Amino acid sequence: MRIVIADGSSAADYVIKAFRKIGNELIVINSRKDIVQYLVKSNQIPVIYGEPYKTSILREAHIEGADLFIALGKEDTDNFVSCMLAKKVFHVKKCICTVNDPSYVELFRKLGLDSVVSSTQILASSIFSESSLEKFTKSMSFEDDKIVLTEIIVKENYELSGRKIMDINFPKTGTISCVYRKPSVIIPNGQTTIYPNDKLFIVSSPKEQKDIIKFVQKEKKVVQ
Repeated sequence: MRIVIADGSSAADYVIKAFRKIGNELIVINSRKDIVQYLVKSNQIPVIYGEPYKTSILREAHIEGADLFIALGKEDTDNFVSCMLAKKVFHVKKCICTVNDPSYVELFRKLGLDSVVSSTQILASSIFSESSLEKFTKSMSFEDDKIVLTEIIVKENYELSGRKIMDINFPKTGTISCVYRKPSVIIPNGQTTIYPNDKLFIVSSPKEQKDIIKFVQKEKKVVQ
């Protein structure tokens, strides 16, 4: 198998050692120079220095068509983005995303990831036990080097609170990919009503992020 290991420190070292033993071809990418040096010294393998949530770095690493992509970074949303790029742009057959916040497990699965695990200790067994790949539940564009996943908790005084998505004229430069309304994860459509305390997960390019946040947080006009 061709396996891509993206970011992580001790977890990356664990995965490298686990899968080198059974003759896999490993492609290792890490965004921290000190970890790159550690992994090279510990495992005697080349490691690419760069951010695995950028298409330019993934292209440099030649991950096209790899059998497996494993994201081990500290930032859950960066792991999500790198996995989606690997799958959508580079046609990696299977992606596994580790998360530090267990509440993201169901969310990221509903957003289209093959496998999401919250414990790196069970990672090795998860790779071999996961069933066939799920289809994407949401179509997204990855034309830029990076996309961002923005989390915003809706307040009662926001203009969009209590309104249906179809009625709020949401910017076309972003997509509300999902709504977390405890204890449920909702994949929204135009008929979905946004309520106070909903957590919105919005996908956009970095350059549009500021304007989208400003739009969502726009407050209702106070009637005198």
